[in-house]
Amino acid sequence: MRNMITAPAVASMLILTGLTGCSPEPPPAPKEEEAPIVMLAGEWQLTRRTTGYNTPTVTPVEYQKALKQVVEEKVCITLDKDGAPAADILAGDEGSGCSFKDKMLRKGRLIATLSCTSAGKSSVEIGLEGNYSADTLTLGTAMTKTERGKPVLRTTRDFTGKRLGDCPAT
Repeated sequence: MRNMITAPAVASMLILTGLTGCSPEPPPAPKEEEAPIVMLAGEWQLTRRTTGYNTPTVTPVEYQKALKQVVEEKVCITLDKDGAPAADILAGDEGSGCSFKDKMLRKGRLIATLSCTSAGKSSVEIGLEGNYSADTLTLGTAMTKTERGKPVLRTTRDFTGKRLGDCPAT
């Protein structure tokens, strides 16, 4: 009898340790999922400001001139199945025939690498990283142009965009 545990004692231990499966506390409410941040298609004003320019033969004068480059354009942006603008639009004047090597869009963050071609036999790779909302875009870009396996030009740019509205009817 000394080693025998009574039913009321077992019930008390289960209640104290929380092993009964029943709790006087209601279960926590499920966390609400954040609504995804989706960039909107339409007409956008894009601005690219050169912040770095490097070639094997760049002179200080050429470097300073390059840093004054600002490219502005209005474009009609359509989005792919992942919600990203076309790769050629993101590349701008630094490449053509571009495709995504990789891309990640999540919670207003865009990180991608573009593979493009340039005049002649040059290949271009552009890394992009930044933030977006439904109607704004702020990215940093780093481009490397390669000829015969050797880098011949590297640039960095600040890239901003603002949605203006729907694309004009054609």
